[in-house]
Amino acid sequence: MTAIRLSIHGRVQGVFYRDWTVRNARELGLGGWVRNCPDGTVAAHLQGEEAAVRTMIARMRSGPAARVDRIEQQAAMPDADISSFQRR
Repeated sequence: MTAIRLSIHGRVQGVFYRDWTVRNARELGLGGWVRNCPDGTVAAHLQGEEAAVRTMIARMRSGPAARVDRIEQQAAMPDADISSFQRR
């Protein structure tokens, strides 16, 4: 299992980016969460099969009506308490 923490920068709040992320992550069978941050970014924790995580990151570069300027990635430990993908 692979886990990664993301910080998504750009116009990613107020454009249904989180809801879109939840739908796509669940479709790929990923666990984790996504939330808005006070600085205007979106944070996410993705965990699951490495190929599915990489596919999700590739999808997150565009989103629904978002403008993603960059995605910062940081390795994370898988969280055994996460069983599905949630919006926080």
